[in-house]
Amino acid sequence: METEHEVQRRRKKRKSKKKKGFKIALGIILLLILGVGIYGYSVYSSVANTFNKTHEPLSRAKSEKRNTGVSFEKQDPISFLLLGVDERKGDRGRSDSLIVLTVNPKDKSMKMVSIPRDTRTEIIGKGTQDKINHAYAFGGVDMSIKTVENFLDIPIDYYVQVNMESFKDIVDAVGGVTVNSPLSFKQDGFSFSKGQISLNGEEALAYSRMRHEDPRGDFGRQERQRQIIQAVIDEGASVKSLTNYGTILDAIGNNVKTNLTFDQMKDIQANYKEARNNLEQVQIDGSGEKLNGIYYYEVPESERTKISTMLKAHLNLK
Repeated sequence: METEHEVQRRRKKRKSKKKKGFKIALGIILLLILGVGIYGYSVYSSVANTFNKTHEPLSRAKSEKRNTGVSFEKQDPISFLLLGVDERKGDRGRSDSLIVLTVNPKDKSMKMVSIPRDTRTEIIGKGTQDKINHAYAFGGVDMSIKTVENFLDIPIDYYVQVNMESFKDIVDAVGGVTVNSPLSFKQDGFSFSKGQISLNGEEALAYSRMRHEDPRGDFGRQERQRQIIQAVIDEGASVKSLTNYGTILDAIGNNVKTNLTFDQMKDIQANYKEARNNLEQVQIDGSGEKLNGIYYYEVPESERTKISTMLKAHLNLK
């Protein structure tokens, strides 16, 4: 009879399959931006080369919803749009996941808002009401950012786009994650018990994908996805030596795009890293409705205003 420890070791050695799971990749990227200093020339050079590959600027210089740009030295609060994209050959794909992250270094806090992908809103630049994740299919990152800015009435300063296929290599490279599961369930051939559990990449993906057995449905799934991000940030921040940094960087370089330059990442790391210790996860309340036979997630104006007001306050905007 295997012990629990032996079972966990055997699970971590299983060959992972490529499945959707950009959430954990985002956690690693945020870790590199917010949480870990870079030591040694070889590591520094490798990181610099990787993020030179990931840099892809927007068509604009700054958000129209800011009067002036942000200053890292002055520790101005900043915002990110995190996009998980299901890319297909010959097709731009759609943004399967959208997360707005705001960082306030002065009160050392972050707020993470998951936007349901079926949320019905105006697609800026298209002039139609549609599901918010369709903005990426219509106009890429630029249209997605403008649409999210309009939906929440806040500036989006930076974006990080991740190909969902990059999931497993990154999470396995940091040795897995530990989370506190709110319930027991089965998903993709794995069984998860209630309470503290350790997960490798494939297991964490399954853990974050389950929806039908969760009494909270998609909201429960979003909460577990945000939980995984926090777990990865915590796990990576506790590592004394990133012995597998080469594997992590390879996965990032091949699957990530961002308008952040490497120098900007260094400035953010120097001035904003303490904020990672206080992360608030926020849910957008609404209801599912069908319009002309198509399912949409409808967010009441009062809820949208509430979320917008909270984020503006966190960004120190009037």
